[in-house]
Amino acid sequence: MTTVESSSSSGCCMDTDYYSNKNKTERGDVELWETFSKSFNQVQSVLDQNRVLIQQVNENHQSKLPDNLTKNVSLIREINGNISTVVSLYSKLSANFTHVFHQRAAAPAATGMRKKNIEQSPEA
Repeated sequence: MTTVESSSSSGCCMDTDYYSNKNKTERGDVELWETFSKSFNQVQSVLDQNRVLIQQVNENHQSKLPDNLTKNVSLIREINGNISTVVSLYSKLSANFTHVFHQRAAAPAATGMRKKNIEQSPEA
């Protein structure tokens, strides 16, 4: 009977660990998607800004006024800087996604090893 109680109590703890880890994962998923959403919103904001700048460059170009054509130089530099910002944001987003993916891929393996070690322990 002692064996049954010890195995049922270890099963209880493993269930508690499972649900605790599941809740942490779900909270992590919400935080992860909020972070991704924030990054995509930042990218979209910069792209929207570039759309406005490109329209201004086109209008200046069509006017063919020397003053407007001179303004295009700074506008094009700003567009270029914004493109660099978008590249940087996507790079960070990719690195974050890769990091989370590798963490998630490693987590089941670690959980499996823990369960295997518990099953093999002389107390189990």
